[in-house]
Amino acid sequence: MNMKVCTTLAALLLLWSTTFAQTNCKFAWLSDTHIGSETGEADLRHSIADINAMSDIAFVILSGDVTEMGSDEQLRKAKSLLDSLNKPCYVVPGNHDTKWSESGCTTFPKLFGSDKFVFERGKFRFIGLHQGPRMRMGDGHWAPEDMRWLDSVLTHLPNKQQPLFFVTHYPVDSSISNWYVMLDKVKKYNTQAILHGHGHRNGVFNFEGVAGIMSRSNLRARDTIGGYTIGEVRNDTLFVSERTPGVTTSRPWHYILLNIKNYAADTARFPRPDFSINLRYPNVKVKWEFNSGYTITSSPLVTDYAHVFIGDASGTLYNIDKWSGRVLRHFKAGGPIHSTPSYLRRVVYFGSTDSNFYCVGSTWLEKAWSSKTDAAVVSSPTINDRWKFLLGPQHHYPIEKQFIYFGCSDGTFRALDMSYGRGGWTFSGLSGFVETKPLRYYGKVIFGAWDNYLYALDENDGKLLWKWRGEREGALLSPAACIPVAAHGKVFIVAPDRMMTAIDAETGKQVWRTGKYQVRESIGISEDAERVYIRTLRDSILALSTSANEPKEVWCTNVGFGYDHNYAALVEKDGTLFYGTRNGLLIALNARTGKVKWQHKTGVALLNTVAPIDGRRVVVSNVDGEVMLVEAED
Repeated sequence: MNMKVCTTLAALLLLWSTTFAQTNCKFAWLSDTHIGSETGEADLRHSIADINAMSDIAFVILSGDVTEMGSDEQLRKAKSLLDSLNKPCYVVPGNHDTKWSESGCTTFPKLFGSDKFVFERGKFRFIGLHQGPRMRMGDGHWAPEDMRWLDSVLTHLPNKQQPLFFVTHYPVDSSISNWYVMLDKVKKYNTQAILHGHGHRNGVFNFEGVAGIMSRSNLRARDTIGGYTIGEVRNDTLFVSERTPGVTTSRPWHYILLNIKNYAADTARFPRPDFSINLRYPNVKVKWEFNSGYTITSSPLVTDYAHVFIGDASGTLYNIDKWSGRVLRHFKAGGPIHSTPSYLRRVVYFGSTDSNFYCVGSTWLEKAWSSKTDAAVVSSPTINDRWKFLLGPQHHYPIEKQFIYFGCSDGTFRALDMSYGRGGWTFSGLSGFVETKPLRYYGKVIFGAWDNYLYALDENDGKLLWKWRGEREGALLSPAACIPVAAHGKVFIVAPDRMMTAIDAETGKQVWRTGKYQVRESIGISEDAERVYIRTLRDSILALSTSANEPKEVWCTNVGFGYDHNYAALVEKDGTLFYGTRNGLLIALNARTGKVKWQHKTGVALLNTVAPIDGRRVVVSNVDGEVMLVEAED
């Protein structure tokens, strides 16, 4: 053995000994506690009492799904329970804490101090961050603002060879739309393992060479008592065992060796997103693109005055020129904007998680008025446009009050006078928050809430006319994220229970209901109101007759997009039906025949409901903070 090889081996041995020597520690690993579920609180209490009785536990991590539905009440209960731990506790949220968050994902960081963490224990650094999905049903996604935080943590490591553990909720695979972005980052460092939950069972994974360990849920499931994971570092090995509170710790069910990782030496090629579909439709181009740098769950609002309005998680509302993509003005709210704005007569209306509903002028984005509510506003408004034109289009006067309608997270649905933000009426009969955009139909305002029910209120006074719910109980099955559509006296919805339902708009009685199509939340209606559009969970988009008193197909197209559970609506404009999938695929169909006109892969992130300008041009936004104009050239 030559001197150079001996020197290299000696250096590696020295690095290994200084990095991993004397690092013994034991920690408790909780996951998927689901406070708010049937046994969630009792199971967590048992685990906390057990952890507190164990003097050799150094700290606790909780890898997401802290609550069942992310409500403020459930989060406060979870925080009060975890505060009784006599060890440091580090927590990240999971999809149940973020997708159904009545606060728009703001209560979690307020209660826990952050929705991310970083700390050192011995020679190791633990880094925790989550991947949502935030507010919108779709894949997990590493938010651009969180990736900047991670970059800052990694680039400021005092020792670039420090062994790292990453804690998150989802497995770092294709269930996260930009999974590879995270992996490309962590493989540049000495990452020992990714610790995650979500699957409710113990599991061993390999994420492109990076070790992955899944922990069981803290819930008891079919057992008489819940349980959690014990992690124990003994010199150069991490052992994981299952702990039954107050009973026993089983023998380790898995271990990983802790050593210097060199992922750069791996020459294997790993799957990456496929953009080859764009080669089939070379006439489809992205004409401009704007990136806000923050999560966007708001859909674009496109006006006739060459403006696009959209909000993001930084609380900024942007006014973008729709032909150039240049930002013209911006307005800053006090919290994230998940609300898709509404527009009338050069005035823009939207809500924010700061509990305000805003009215701003569209030209300069100056505030005309705001109305304070008792909780976050994450829903989108609908306008009652009742104007009589006199002396030409520039002179208009109201013949009766104009209302703007929106739901709130304080259990109240509101109608405000559009001119002053006062007056109107409130309906306080909700036991869940409102996320969707309400439908106005023949004197009624119709919307779903996360309390199982679809509501119909009188648009003039807010009186409850009827409410409807499906056969299966459970708030997570509520028709609350789909935007209802209506025609021929029927209201159409598709709920998370995979059922499509037609309801008599006058009486609230069920006309028909079917599980044939396996749908979820995505629905739309044709410009002539003769067809209702649905997207199935796998591959297909259909058109059904709105006039028939039973499910009657007009056309069905196997588009081939695979599995898709995006919440976004289907939108027709000038004879073209547009839809954006959970992984960035924009689809354009002939609205009358269902024939595919074109498809374009805009990226990997979930597309919000799109905003067509005409049959060839459409403005899209995604949860990666991007807004773009896509055009099919002649």
